Amino acid sequence: MLLSIKNLQVSYGAVRALHDVTLDIEQGGIVTLIGANGAGKTTTLRTISGLERCHGGSIVFDGEDITRLSAADIVRRGIGHSPEGRRVFANMSVRENLELGAYARKDSKGIKDDFDNALTLFPRLKERIGQNAGTLSGGEQQMLAMARALMGRPRLLLLDEPSLGLAPFLVKDIFSIIRNINAQGTTILLVEQNAHMALGVANHGYVLETGRVTLGAPAAELLSNDEVKKAYLGE
Repeated sequence: MLLSIKNLQVSYGAVRALHDVTLDIEQGGIVTLIGANGAGKTTTLRTISGLERCHGGSIVFDGEDITRLSAADIVRRGIGHSPEGRRVFANMSVRENLELGAYARKDSKGIKDDFDNALTLFPRLKERIGQNAGTLSGGEQQMLAMARALMGRPRLLLLDEPSLGLAPFLVKDIFSIIRNINAQGTTILLVEQNAHMALGVANHGYVLETGRVTLGAPAAELLSNDEVKKAYLGE
């Protein structure tokens, strides 16, 4: 198992955000978390990547307990995070944003190879390599956030709402790129409001409701589950 989360508990003050969340991610697949706004999906990703501290439970990555590691050390272990809202460095160029994604690495040839690969995956970024990130469209900023995370050469990529606010034709592009990233060997944990698209690309899915995992199953089973259809697929 590449990532194993057991009984994860996270609170914001007196408010419990995650209640004993348990999930497993096998190497090489795509796993999605679906649920309503406020269900705890983003908190789960932020806790995995060390941006939030848990108050109970454990996070084990490739056999190592990373529960108490810093965010920087977690990146070095091989977990990348493309956050909700993109959060690109607006006053820096596309090139500079990508170079920052590799800040923890020293392998100059590998960095160059990954830089070239990022521009192959995201050809629009190649056209805008010298532009400040703040001048990009929403879709281009999303591509940059994903490409920047890939520059760390992660074994596990956390994607938080990659299609949020994008036009439908761009959503299809983003999900096609997600498939390509996975095909190149990167395991993906995907948080996505568009549950139908998320389950369509994933191997396995978990449903989060008010900070609790209420269902976990192969994605195809969730797509055909009556309760999931009614609550998240608009059927």
